[in-house]
Amino acid sequence: MRKTIRFGRLRLTEANGASEVYGDGSGPELHMRLLPGAALKLALNPNLKLGECFVDGEVILEQGDVYELLDLIARNLLATRKPRTWFDDLRFATLRRLQQMNDRVAARRNVAHHYDLSYDLYRRFLDPDMQYSCAYFPYPGASLEEAQVAKKAHLAAKLDLKPGQKLLDIGSGWGGLGLTLAEDIPDGQVLGVTLSQEQLAIARQRAEAKGVANSVRFELCDYRDVTGPFDRIVSVGMFEHVGQPHYQEFFDHIARLLADDGVAVIHSIGRKNPPGITQPWIAKYIFPGGYIPALSEVLPAIERAGLWVTDIEILRLHYAETLREWRRRFIAQREEIAGLYDERFCRMWEYYLAISEIGFRHLGLMNFQVQLTKKVDALPLTRDYITAAEAPRVPKRGSRAA
Repeated sequence: MRKTIRFGRLRLTEANGASEVYGDGSGPELHMRLLPGAALKLALNPNLKLGECFVDGEVILEQGDVYELLDLIARNLLATRKPRTWFDDLRFATLRRLQQMNDRVAARRNVAHHYDLSYDLYRRFLDPDMQYSCAYFPYPGASLEEAQVAKKAHLAAKLDLKPGQKLLDIGSGWGGLGLTLAEDIPDGQVLGVTLSQEQLAIARQRAEAKGVANSVRFELCDYRDVTGPFDRIVSVGMFEHVGQPHYQEFFDHIARLLADDGVAVIHSIGRKNPPGITQPWIAKYIFPGGYIPALSEVLPAIERAGLWVTDIEILRLHYAETLREWRRRFIAQREEIAGLYDERFCRMWEYYLAISEIGFRHLGLMNFQVQLTKKVDALPLTRDYITAAEAPRVPKRGSRAA
């Protein structure tokens, strides 16, 4: 603790009642109390055990909340972080391969662990269109609803949609993105594929309710089993579940599925740092088999697949702002969510939303959007067409998103 907490003010009270303050005394005091056994767990494996002890009630925050605690720890870790060694790189590479062998059976099991939770849970903190991925805030202070509308408009513009096209949405969630993009391709066809039974049911209900079930279909299907061709392919928030050993397989299949003059846009969480491993608590309790890639792992696979990278955009703090709003709404609905699940579940999700936001604010996480084609001239020569296409749809300051 003394080596890690150099600034700020953290009071730690152990199970025997002994209390000590760490940091330089700056800022408001946080007070963390440990129950018997917690101190040893934290000393042996803090990356995993802090989350476990908080969720199990063995770490009690007497003053401050879990976000403030993680924020203090992250800012101190940044100040004391040591350079990575060759041994770290070797260890991370070995762990990545062991943790991310996402064959068809493992992929479906991992998706069910998180995405087959109750729709009634997710609807309580997401926007009305159920966008469970990074929003795109067009101006400071934009609402979550406005930012998710802007995100879909941004993706639609990059896809350069035309009437009559066939579009594939890999990892289609509750159907909101596919249903929105279908509006831009009159007489076209949209296929959304997911491995989540819960999400599939809702997506199909929404397509039926809108009267577009014949042109917007959703299927329970592994992306590796889809056959093409498609004029447009979009994937938002799914690539994080592919697993590093399968990146080449993923982009090779994108190349096979894409029409000769087609366009694909892949939107994923990424890291600015070199390749690493998934945060241990997140890997165990939230996203088993998940991994946040570095671009240095992604681009070589795209090159080998023979695809053009026609555009890359880095979204830096957009997901931090998205997560902040999800966390605010989750806390506001906490009593109702505890009724759906229990108190331990609520603490687990508070920790998940807080540590995720911290990752984007302090620890080098971001989102990237990679636009891909097979032909060098499949898109206009400059990026002006993106701005022109999205401008009428991106909410402006003072407007109200639908």
